[in-house]
Amino acid sequence: EKAVNLKKDLAEMQEWMTQAEEEYLEKDFEYKSPEELENAVEEMKRAKEDVLQKEVRVKILKDNIKMLAAKVPSSGQDLATELNAVLENYQLLCNRIRGKCHTLEEVWSCWIELLQYLDLETAWLNNLEERVQMTENLPYKLDAVNDALESLESVLRHPADNRTQIRELGQTLIDGGILDDIISEKLEAFNARYEELSHLAVSRQIALEQKLQTMRETDHMLQVLQENLVELDRQLTSYLTDRVDAFQMPQEAQ
Repeated sequence: EKAVNLKKDLAEMQEWMTQAEEEYLEKDFEYKSPEELENAVEEMKRAKEDVLQKEVRVKILKDNIKMLAAKVPSSGQDLATELNAVLENYQLLCNRIRGKCHTLEEVWSCWIELLQYLDLETAWLNNLEERVQMTENLPYKLDAVNDALESLESVLRHPADNRTQIRELGQTLIDGGILDDIISEKLEAFNARYEELSHLAVSRQIALEQKLQTMRETDHMLQVLQENLVELDRQLTSYLTDRVDAFQMPQEAQ
């Protein structure tokens, strides 16, 4: 009777493993939204816990069959063969569910990391847009133009590492068919805004550099003119002091 019960327990255990495999490992999942992906991760965590909890039952079966084999070798031998098959299938199921759980957790982590990088780069784009707007309607002052140019250049020196991470993380998920529509839409919007703002910022940078160069050249010309006027004033004052007749002066002094 005990052998019959153990045989029944082994059969139930095998049936449960078959159902678990069908439910957790053989279903085709399509992760088209973050909610679907997150639910799948939580489901696989529960599956892993459920399978690992069966380890106690498997150990009890193993111990009972060993005890029976010691008492009734003939019955125990047949059960031991079935037990080995169950143990092998159970270990395989555990490994596969652990592996799938780990994979889904990695995918979820990849998605969260992508969002974090997008948030960082979006904040940078907002800052860049603000700096570009600050270059509009500048007063015609050398310091104001120079400060605006330096401020814009400091933002443009932003490293490309984050954008590289965004591209690689997004491509990894899209290649796996995970959230591909959502990610493609996000990346398309981000890249379009990045290209537009970067082009505008560089154009504004060039314009400011040219404006600054012109202002510096104008300042230099005004400075030279001012120095010449000061020298001319000094000479004329000297001539007046010495009561020199204008027609006795060189043509340029007249």
